[in-house]
Amino acid sequence: MNVGKQQGFTLIELMVVLVIIGIASAAISLSIKPDPLQLLRKDAERVAQLLQVAQAEARADGRPIVWVSDAKGFRFSRRSDSGKGFEHFNDDAQLRPRPWQSPKVQVRVEPKQKVVLNAEWINPPLQLTLSDGANQLSVLRDGAGRIRVQ
Repeated sequence: MNVGKQQGFTLIELMVVLVIIGIASAAISLSIKPDPLQLLRKDAERVAQLLQVAQAEARADGRPIVWVSDAKGFRFSRRSDSGKGFEHFNDDAQLRPRPWQSPKVQVRVEPKQKVVLNAEWINPPLQLTLSDGANQLSVLRDGAGRIRVQ
């Protein structure tokens, strides 16, 4: 009997190669660190979106909402319905307290004041500058209440 030489690869050989490629690509994707400016941009865009949500909530409810930030994250709060104490939106899907995605975020508010969102349709311009030490972005609110990232 004349047995010819085998041509091509076996299924097992192809599976081994695919597993090796999968492990290598997973190792590479885990070793790539996210871009600090991209993380800061995500934080700024999230702040801008949530400030708009809080502004709409303050207009609908009539009670002012205060935005507060620290090194760990930010939160919204307002006086409770009873007028005694504050509610911090802990159970709210959108306005719940959030951590920063960027490490070491510092926030500067200009003009220096508390960030209050109220039922008024015209508010003074406001600038929140978010910085991670190397990069900075601004969240701007104009007099008409439009909020954008710059």
